[in-house]
Amino acid sequence: MRRSGMFAALAGCLLLAVSPLTAHAKVEATTVKTLTFNIHHGAGVDGRLDLERVAKTIEASGAAVVGLQEVDKFFDARSNWVDQPAWLAARLQMNYVFAANLDWDPAEPGKPRRQYGTLVLSKYPIVDSRNTLLPLHAGSEQRGLLETLLDVNGTPLRFADTHLTTINDGERIEQVNAIVALMKDAPEATLLVGDLNAVPTSAEVKTLTTHWTDTWPQKGFGLGLTSPVPLPTKRIDYHLHSSQLVPTAASVPVSFASDHLPVAATYSLS
Repeated sequence: MRRSGMFAALAGCLLLAVSPLTAHAKVEATTVKTLTFNIHHGAGVDGRLDLERVAKTIEASGAAVVGLQEVDKFFDARSNWVDQPAWLAARLQMNYVFAANLDWDPAEPGKPRRQYGTLVLSKYPIVDSRNTLLPLHAGSEQRGLLETLLDVNGTPLRFADTHLTTINDGERIEQVNAIVALMKDAPEATLLVGDLNAVPTSAEVKTLTTHWTDTWPQKGFGLGLTSPVPLPTKRIDYHLHSSQLVPTAASVPVSFASDHLPVAATYSLS
């Protein structure tokens, strides 16, 4: 079975798991707390590497589903060669999927591969996942779209995490078009989060918001600026949701754990 077909089949299985006795009963909505955070490989605004500070920021948000960007796995000395995905998952007691958009040979024979990419952490079971490498221009850094299928109390949720290029608008537009092609026909509730490196008025964000709704204008207070810390001037970190998700809250928690601020959002999922 193709990977995309597997996503649809698994989502269908979750929906069919509702018994005949409960199919006609009133379905209670589940509150889902989420967070997106570019963690800058654990280096804070003070330049100090402190993964515990990242973990405390996530913990304080109360998020049950988290999308992280700029995550290292045995990458190099800047993160002390730590397997950051495994460390964060163990520290926070969450399920996880890591997607390596950079996957390099080890610095020394016999050592683990050097990887860098995105990470999804979830209190809910992760039923399936896939990472798709996005369009790449010469001289740029490989980026990807990490999609996960979560079982949220019997309801499927497609939670996707991405980090778009900083290099040029043309490459970013191609990446956005690839994301739309991959996800626009998803039947289940969908939430796309990440560092888009584009402001709300950009063509990139406008393309995405023709398919999914920008959560911040609905429930956020103020401008929602996230970068750079400590005095952010741009809103480039987003939650974009499908119609099956009803946002009830959005905020930008204060944190000095990275050069970006995190963005938290809460949804009602029936």
